[in-house]
Amino acid sequence: PGMTLTSEGLGKDLYAIYNMGWFYDLQPEFKQVPEGVQVTYHVMENPIYQQLAVEGNTKISTEKIESLLDLPKNQLINIREVNAKVQRLEAEYNKEGYILARVADIRMQPDGTLLLVVNEGIVEDFKIKGNTKTKDYVIIREMKLKKGEPFNAKDARRSMQRIYNLGYFEDVNIKLNPGQQPNAVEIEISVVEMNTGTFGIGAGYSDADGFIGMVSVGDKNFRGTGDKVNIRWEFGGADNKNYEFSYTKPWIDSKETSATITLYDVTNEYADYDRNADEIARYDKKRRGQELTFSRKTNNEYVSNYLTLKNRDDIYKGAVDGYSTQYYESTWSGNSDYNPKYDGPAGEAGAKYRQDKNFGVTRSIGVARVYDSRDNIYDPHEGKRNAYTIEYAGLGGDFDFTKYSVDYRYYYRQGAENVIAVQLGAGYASGRMPLSQRFSMGGSETLRGYKDDQFKGNSMLKGTVEYRMPIVKKVQGVLFVDSGYAWDKDRETAFDLGELKYSYGVGLRINSPLGPVKLDYGYGDQGGRFHFSFGGQF
Repeated sequence: PGMTLTSEGLGKDLYAIYNMGWFYDLQPEFKQVPEGVQVTYHVMENPIYQQLAVEGNTKISTEKIESLLDLPKNQLINIREVNAKVQRLEAEYNKEGYILARVADIRMQPDGTLLLVVNEGIVEDFKIKGNTKTKDYVIIREMKLKKGEPFNAKDARRSMQRIYNLGYFEDVNIKLNPGQQPNAVEIEISVVEMNTGTFGIGAGYSDADGFIGMVSVGDKNFRGTGDKVNIRWEFGGADNKNYEFSYTKPWIDSKETSATITLYDVTNEYADYDRNADEIARYDKKRRGQELTFSRKTNNEYVSNYLTLKNRDDIYKGAVDGYSTQYYESTWSGNSDYNPKYDGPAGEAGAKYRQDKNFGVTRSIGVARVYDSRDNIYDPHEGKRNAYTIEYAGLGGDFDFTKYSVDYRYYYRQGAENVIAVQLGAGYASGRMPLSQRFSMGGSETLRGYKDDQFKGNSMLKGTVEYRMPIVKKVQGVLFVDSGYAWDKDRETAFDLGELKYSYGVGLRINSPLGPVKLDYGYGDQGGRFHFSFGGQF
């Protein structure tokens, strides 16, 4: 009283009264009196709270929202207190990754219904930039975010990982642009493409074979469709018609069903060793067959199931020229590892026995279940990959066995870029297995410091710990410790831990224009050994 009536002062009063939170409507009335103007504020008190109504919520149920707000029914409620509790709801949306979700309106209706209007932040569209070869749909189908659904930061981060894991891009970024509707967004995906095709050509000449040529062609993003194809052909010589062909279609349907067909007919030189690492055979072997693999994601985006059909024939082609002692020939007379029960009789009968035992047709069906949450399948820093596999060979052919294996891989980030990587594995097989299907240990992929596939058997254990650190761009240093062994059931007791072999060493990982290169030096109980190979690390 006594102050001049102004619209500014009236507005402040109205706001102050409404901000008390007890009223859903407020109207001022003015009356002239001798002293000036009398102001009467007519308030409409909030009705007794009866129920909650929510509009626009698709990711958090109305029941959960009601429990988060925890409003007492049949009582007068204060909108100001409701606004404070609404922050719990927005915090819950944020916790689930829906960082754009907002409560757009709160209204108390005359019948006691509290109405909340939620805007969850819809994805309106996708925009792809930087792709000149890769089709837009190849990128968009990897997005966990979908058009017309709320934006989720966790799904956006995983989508970036999925796109990068395709192996087609050097860099992937996601940007949010304002959409046409309030709080909606357009997702802009920027990529930097890399070369995904490979081509190789080679030639050679020898007195035995004459001129030999080789051509290999491959592309893991064939014509920008995401399909993967590899062809290798060798020609020339007396009997040199080697070929390998594989084709993978990663998306047969919307459920991420993948199919891979592999055809091969290849003759290569192989070497076998006894338990003392002495070479007992060096020979040519023809490997020919067909394989068909299907895989599909489950309801869990990290879990996939696999089915593989295999028809493979391993054919012994004879000893390498000039090789004096040959395990698979009639001239074999045994060595310190000789076991007549296992190796058969002497002479031609023994040679046939050993060849029949280790070479022939394998027809099998395999199933696998894989959990893979690695952030980057080519250079993982976080996550894990666990695989469980069963293979049954008894569908005709020369062999009948059942093979079980497990493989666990874990990755722990150390600081910004350093990583501790751990791999553990085990396997066991029963029945009659050919040499090519047995578990093997030794070489750049399993037990460094030992010869390639030095130990072969029907059961296996392995373990590796690596510490990986960047040195310069595209070069990584590795310190490692390996352990493992494969037990031959005819000569050893399965899983005899006293037979385990150990090694340690250092290595380099180089991301070259020809693909990943691995250089390792491992030191085992027989001294040091250098390993060179193409391909990524586990």
